[in-house]
Amino acid sequence: MPSSVTVAAAAERLRGVAHRTPVLTSSAIDAIAGARVFFKCENFQRVGAFKFRGAYNAISALSATEQARGVITHSSGNHAQGVALAARLCGVRATIVMPHDAPAVKRRATEGYGARIIACAAKDREIVCEAEIAKDGHVLVHPYDNDHIIAGQGTAAWELFDEIGGGLDALFVPVGGGGLASGTCLAAAERAPACHVVGVEPAGADDARRSLASGRVVTLDEVPATIADGMRTRMIGERNLRILSKHLTEIIVVDDAAILGALRLLFERLKIVAEPSGAASLAGLLAGLHPLPENARVGVIVSGGNIELAALVHMLA
Repeated sequence: MPSSVTVAAAAERLRGVAHRTPVLTSSAIDAIAGARVFFKCENFQRVGAFKFRGAYNAISALSATEQARGVITHSSGNHAQGVALAARLCGVRATIVMPHDAPAVKRRATEGYGARIIACAAKDREIVCEAEIAKDGHVLVHPYDNDHIIAGQGTAAWELFDEIGGGLDALFVPVGGGGLASGTCLAAAERAPACHVVGVEPAGADDARRSLASGRVVTLDEVPATIADGMRTRMIGERNLRILSKHLTEIIVVDDAAILGALRLLFERLKIVAEPSGAASLAGLLAGLHPLPENARVGVIVSGGNIELAALVHMLA
């Protein structure tokens, strides 16, 4: 199982390879939220999302024999890009199984990093991935249920605590498959034990909330319908559930309108471009469902910024 020790090791492995992304603040958003808010902007990370952290940590940790087999994963976009770039940097062949309806901007970037793409229906991507592994012997780099992925994703929060020079009362993080949330929990447990880690999921994609409530992994029947395409997972991983059950304070569910409002606020006040999944954590904070102390210090992880320009203009309009 990953731990704070493996997150610290991942931070060392990523030093000089991953970008040390900025932490931004906004007095206007502070006034709206009623707290001092620190935004960890992973939209400025390599490939435009936190996913590069876990992908590089996982692929660079493979043995020479494993790397020679090539790697494979299934992803709607950001993990795909992370694996493609990390594989190229490590000199490893990469195959990505992507849904037909994956955002074109993410598919183009994945191809640009040199990965081979296999397109399929979103609900079939795990099955197609398993068939490719059986045929060609590739090593699976799972999007979230992987020890090295979890540790790598946790380095975003690890850096945040370094950069703000102190603890936080709460840290809001989006939950898709659970890799980022799990890693964030491990980082916070070590660096700021009193910090409440709050997960945020889109309405209709609340498989993590249901899993935590039932104590087992709950799989949604259909691919969730939400504008947050990076959070359309049907289930979280077993590893992720174990970590979140131990460390996560709660999960807040927000609708697409709230996510759009947060995306607009990031654009207008911080002057940054975020994808809907990247704005979800701010939407969770602004929902006001998690109680905060007076003069609270709050972290918000902006997980990514990969969005088609036309889609962004349409959303903001």
